[in-house]
Amino acid sequence: MVDAEPDITYFKPRGIPLTELKEVELTVEEFEAMRLNDLGEHEQKAVAKRMGVSQPTLHRLLLSARKKVSDAIVNGKAIKIHGGTYSIIGKSKKR
Repeated sequence: MVDAEPDITYFKPRGIPLTELKEVELTVEEFEAMRLNDLGEHEQKAVAKRMGVSQPTLHRLLLSARKKVSDAIVNGKAIKIHGGTYSIIGKSKKR
């Protein structure tokens, strides 16, 4: 479960035309895990509970997200936040 879908879903390095740009895809769950754990500074156990996943699953989401973001920064790739299997807290519809 996530609080909401992100408002901004695409980031690209300046100076590289879209036609020449490779991208990495970050799922909405990976984005939410980073947002809550890294930016929100919440402990993994609390974030896992809030997202409705186990702590090991949250850990895997964080590892995957951080690797993708690092790849994009180091190798000049765009980041596209897209997809996944999630529900928005308070709504039952799956995306």
